[in-house]
Amino acid sequence: MTIDTRFTAEDLAVEIHAGEGAMGAAAAGRAAQVLRAAVEARGRARVVIATGNSQYAFTDALADEEIPWGEVEVFHMDEYVGIDDQHPASFQLWIRNRIEQRFSPARVHYLSGAGDPQAEAERYERELRSAPLDLVCMGIGENGHLAFNEPFDADFDDPRWARVVTLTPESRRQQVDEGHFASLDDVPEQAISLTIPALLSADQVQVCVPESRKAGAVRATLVEEIGPHCPATILRRSPNAVLLLEPASASLLDRTDSTVATERR
Repeated sequence: MTIDTRFTAEDLAVEIHAGEGAMGAAAAGRAAQVLRAAVEARGRARVVIATGNSQYAFTDALADEEIPWGEVEVFHMDEYVGIDDQHPASFQLWIRNRIEQRFSPARVHYLSGAGDPQAEAERYERELRSAPLDLVCMGIGENGHLAFNEPFDADFDDPRWARVVTLTPESRRQQVDEGHFASLDDVPEQAISLTIPALLSADQVQVCVPESRKAGAVRATLVEEIGPHCPATILRRSPNAVLLLEPASASLLDRTDSTVATERR
């Protein structure tokens, strides 16, 4: 694993890798280690895996790792309200194609947006809370969201682990720009999302953020005041988390900035 730079921002470990492929490989290696350890300790592992373009390199690299998938339960972290699992932009479909069909985990816990969203959020929360989560693998949105916990709506102390959220225009526009929907009008206005406390409850959290379009959100995450205006800033209070970057996503970081802690190689 080649790491160009490694430093900390308060409690958050940050790694800048040589490229997106190297970042994905590092994330896959870390995930495999966590899942193997959980299976060895308890006979099973439970992992939440984000969907979307930022996770392609990571999920592709999982194929190169030794993981006891037959003992692993998989969750995903959000789903649009009002679309079913056959919609091309469905996160259920993403997980089915990129995780379930490729790796055959013991069980995939699917979050559906097709029925009563509040009832589905409550059902999914019960499944999440039924046993500890070993690992959460996620990204950061262009507006700093985690899952679909949006700026100024994210609750760092939310008692719920899953809830119905209203998407910001920025988050909906990101989905269009990434090619998942033809127009803004096609993007659902609501989603069911895991909350910040649910995401950070896992024993280990890894956050993969490639591409220059995320550079502003990365800088905000690391240098702005911690608060719901940029939900990802809460990662700096998460000693169980690591943020994995590559040169494009790290391009706006100034390592002389006093708000980014001492670099360590």
